[in-house]
Amino acid sequence: MSVPFFDLKKQYQKLDGEIRPALDKFLPQQAFILGAQVESFEKAMATYCQSPFSLGLSSGTDALLMALEALYIGPGDEVIVPAFTFYCTASVVVRRGATPVFVDVDLHDYNILPAAIEAAITPQTKAIIAVHLFGQVAQIDAIQKIAIKHSLPIIEDSAQGIGAEFQGKRAGSFGRMAAFSFFPTKNLGAFGDGGALTFSSENDWDHCKILRMHGSRIRYQHEEIGGCFRLDALQALVLEIKLRHLENWQEKRRQNADFYNRSFKGIKEIMTPVENRDCRHVYHQYVIRTSKREALKSHLTSLGIGSEVYYPIPIPHQKSMEFLGHRQGDFPNSEKLSQEVLALPIFPELEQSQLEEVVQGVRSFFQ
Repeated sequence: MSVPFFDLKKQYQKLDGEIRPALDKFLPQQAFILGAQVESFEKAMATYCQSPFSLGLSSGTDALLMALEALYIGPGDEVIVPAFTFYCTASVVVRRGATPVFVDVDLHDYNILPAAIEAAITPQTKAIIAVHLFGQVAQIDAIQKIAIKHSLPIIEDSAQGIGAEFQGKRAGSFGRMAAFSFFPTKNLGAFGDGGALTFSSENDWDHCKILRMHGSRIRYQHEEIGGCFRLDALQALVLEIKLRHLENWQEKRRQNADFYNRSFKGIKEIMTPVENRDCRHVYHQYVIRTSKREALKSHLTSLGIGSEVYYPIPIPHQKSMEFLGHRQGDFPNSEKLSQEVLALPIFPELEQSQLEEVVQGVRSFFQ
């Protein structure tokens, strides 16, 4: 039996009866840029994330970029980022002319190490980007204490963390701002690119509304340099419909993860994901670790079972980051993870027979 790593068609088939009628009502209006539909989604998004304010944007990358711009981070400034995460977490810092200061991550939960953050702070540090990797909130209580001690803002990179919780609070409600991605394969995915920021401050929310529109509050009057970072109204419509189903999908992901965890017990050669105390992991990815990663991936591929490596190269060792002068051995945990991690299918539409096929595929390799 073939098991794809992800199957968007299955999700759409279940939503077709909701989305098509909504589009039929929306399209004759021909109102595609901002407006009531985007505002409606923004309110729903803020409520879901337990945040006072939300702003729909063009992508998760643009959301991070705008957060840095709103904090006036630029040349001469430093921003602390994890060495093991998706590339854009650091690339947006470079695009602003600032310097990403990489720190290692925890082998336990794959998220940024708080102790490493504190050791990396200098007088030039202007922000901390805390990534909620693979669907689990970073060690945010410790990070908040460090941020308060040094008077630094936290930007949450919650591209993979929508709905994740720590002590009942959701990702997007901990930092000064939080960036979300609606790339189609995310837990909440659009019909194309899309993103959002949530805010703890009305001033930041208002500021970013201006930045989203070329730095303009009044048409043709530009207060500062901004960009075109708007979320399409059509995407907002789709996202608001999907948001109503998100909690059901989250629970299905958690059930799938629990099935894997129970099924892989006793296989000493692999480490399954850990859900930290007081956390709700939403499993954007279900990532195991094994020293036999490449051989296992090849074996699964031969069986028609999809898997992916997130991420094969720590960001400091990417060619585009060579100018920073990092060497192998600078980030031992990140380097180890890049050689061992493997993501298995976890999307909520997986059938029980497909889950069992994945388990059997993994077990057959180690047996």
